[in-house]
Amino acid sequence: MIITFVNSLLPSHDDYDVDADVVNNLISGIDDISILYTFSTLEYLLKDVRVIYLKDIEISIRPLIFISAKEGDMTSVPRWISIILSEQGVVEIHDDDQLSYIKRALNRERISPTHEVSTIEPDFYARVNNYLRTIEDKDRESLIVSLNPFIASRLQKIVKLSASSPLVPELEEKLSLEEKLLYENFHNMTSNFKKLVLKIE
Repeated sequence: MIITFVNSLLPSHDDYDVDADVVNNLISGIDDISILYTFSTLEYLLKDVRVIYLKDIEISIRPLIFISAKEGDMTSVPRWISIILSEQGVVEIHDDDQLSYIKRALNRERISPTHEVSTIEPDFYARVNNYLRTIEDKDRESLIVSLNPFIASRLQKIVKLSASSPLVPELEEKLSLEEKLLYENFHNMTSNFKKLVLKIE
């Protein structure tokens, strides 16, 4: 499944097909959910974000990167570049309020019925992880404490729902990328268990 996913990201040409042995060697010992989380994080970091330049700058690493800006300019750059430039004091990132975004998601899950999963974005956990890396230790620990019951609640619901039915579109759109795969894995495991103990062919 992962090999198919990797190939789907590459140009449609036989010369670019990822060799199964190469991929297997690269991901040996890594489970599918971890791999999917990594891809989700990479996709998030490649998305553009607005920045304001705090000083004049010119960067040229052709053909990948070329930035020429004056102090006060506002442009969009890939998030991973904005993080590096921000750490160097070159730019100020103008992003949505990530803490408010996370707290809204936590609150939606908290007030949701016990049999329903609240909606989160496909890249929710990638966004959370990126935000956790940018805040002070004390704030990070406090947010992690808040995230633990959120994750526990969603896991409990996913386990219960996946034991009774396959993933349907209405539910799929409420889950993150990692949760979708987790749901499918749980459903397959419970289905196989039922077949085993009930001797169903």
